[in-house]
Amino acid sequence: MKTILITGAGSGFGAETALRLAAQGEDVIAAVQVPPQIHALEKEAQRRGVKLRIETLDVTCEGDRKKAEHWDVSVLLNNAGISEGGAVADIPAENLRRQYEVNIVGPVLLTQIVLRGMIKRGEGKVVFMSSVAGLTTDPFAGAYASSKHAIEAIAEALHLEMQEFGIEVATVNPGPFLTGFNDRMFETWKGWCDDPSERVFDYSRIAFPHEQYDPEPVIETTIGVLTGKIGTYRNVEPQAIIGQQRQMMDKVWTRKSAEGLGQRAELVKKAYELKPGTSV
Repeated sequence: MKTILITGAGSGFGAETALRLAAQGEDVIAAVQVPPQIHALEKEAQRRGVKLRIETLDVTCEGDRKKAEHWDVSVLLNNAGISEGGAVADIPAENLRRQYEVNIVGPVLLTQIVLRGMIKRGEGKVVFMSSVAGLTTDPFAGAYASSKHAIEAIAEALHLEMQEFGIEVATVNPGPFLTGFNDRMFETWKGWCDDPSERVFDYSRIAFPHEQYDPEPVIETTIGVLTGKIGTYRNVEPQAIIGQQRQMMDKVWTRKSAEGLGQRAELVKKAYELKPGTSV
């Protein structure tokens, strides 16, 4: 039986994906960031009557990452991640560095460890929980989106590099889903160590600028990718927004650098208008 390692399994997509895979009889290691998350996940696994191995693994901790050397991982889902909100002109250096350490550096270093075993076996699969934010960018999400743009580049490079070793690489790219993750991104300013009077924007007045979807399609697609039932490299959910994403990516090629100067961008307007947790 193949062992599936899921990081960031203490909540959200990671927790539900781990529980459902375990219910299907898969050998799952649900890696959580901190010990207090273990109890809640254990209780939920017991409630569902599933066997789930839970380990602590903070992807930014070298000692935690090294544990994976001994886990004989066949499929890795790099799901652990955080979202630091704030305009590029405002976000503090500490928050920017934390964004990249958790979303880029930690997952890449963990992947390096897991890859050694996969290369020896001549097979394996690495899946990155990316985002549509890895393809396009919203206002006040530049730090988060840039971390996911980096993951897209890393995944593409890894795909080319690991091909000869029989190792698959894929991405899952969720859009705006109502899990609380997006709304929390627009509250990180509350913990900033800066001078509020010097900020360009008043973050108490803005929110995530998109209506949000039910997360079920992301969980189903992620399970399909991890188990091999879905074989596509890039997997955007909901699929209804794929056309919109492509249009946004293409538009950059013809946009003028002076376009819209002196006017508030539409998505910035929407950030002022929407309330947190607005569903589609």
